Amino acid sequence: MGRKFIKKKKVEQLEIVPLDENPPLPSQRPSDEVVPKKEKWINKQRVLVFAARGISHRDRHLMRDIKTLMPHHRPESKMERSKTANEAMLFEGRRKRDLYMWLANTAGATGPSAKFLIENIHTMAELKLTGNCLRGSRPLLSFDAKFDEVPHLKLLKELFVQTFSVPNHHPKSQPFIDHVYTFTYLDNRIWFRNFQILSEDGGLSEVGPRYVMNPVKIFDGSFTGKAIWENPDYVSPSKQRQMLKKAAKDRYVNRVEQKVQQEATRPVKAYEGIDNEELFDDADPLETAKLLALKAKKRLEQKKTPKSALTKKIKDKQMEAVKQVIEQRKARVKREKKV
Repeated sequence: MGRKFIKKKKVEQLEIVPLDENPPLPSQRPSDEVVPKKEKWINKQRVLVFAARGISHRDRHLMRDIKTLMPHHRPESKMERSKTANEAMLFEGRRKRDLYMWLANTAGATGPSAKFLIENIHTMAELKLTGNCLRGSRPLLSFDAKFDEVPHLKLLKELFVQTFSVPNHHPKSQPFIDHVYTFTYLDNRIWFRNFQILSEDGGLSEVGPRYVMNPVKIFDGSFTGKAIWENPDYVSPSKQRQMLKKAAKDRYVNRVEQKVQQEATRPVKAYEGIDNEELFDDADPLETAKLLALKAKKRLEQKKTPKSALTKKIKDKQMEAVKQVIEQRKARVKREKKV
């Protein structure tokens, strides 16, 4: 019988390759990449931000800061009816000192619009505002509870939301929310603050700008129309300065009156000399001491009046009183006889 030879299978030997710490990434074709779907920009709201002539440098810096925070703004030098804009923000200066801000809904010129006096301006360039947020990011809007209770504040809240809120998927905005606008109603004024969100537990850092809006009037039209609300506690800045000048004038008048009264009540005669002033003319202390002793002795003698002298004085006073009573009775009797 022949032998059967069994063929052994060849075992492939694996090569030992040293482990690479940074293995190459698998190649990927551009066609395999997942391109995110571009969201459609539906809310094409724009805010026209412009200023009238006569604003100061600080007011211009405030307007520039607001433009920086609002990527949906539209910068123009003036307002034209041909160019469309949903909202408008106008900065109006008076006497290079006072700043007024208008917020108006210009869509179809239907209104409403509100006028504010801007006070206590602090721009973003100031060093004490240490916060920093991403340029073009969308903000959160936080309102005080008063904005849901007072009627005219409800209308102002809607204006603020339409003006300051950045539309979703705006081309110039960033898909991040890293800062918050706060509107607080206190002392009949609206306090605006801008804070950076540092952490999820509520850590904040102020970015700026900060200012206070003192509401003046609310109109039913766009920059015009009938006044549907007016602030009864509003006092114009010129009136305030006039009151301060008047108070300063009253202080001056009071000071002049005090001077006149002092001159009128000043004594005509000078004060008399010091008692025993002649004693100090002598340089010898012993002689001065002797003179003082003599003066004191004379004073004591004058004070020591005898008892008889005192009784005599008392009797004289009593006799004078009796004589006065007798004369009064005689005069009364004569008057009665005449009657």
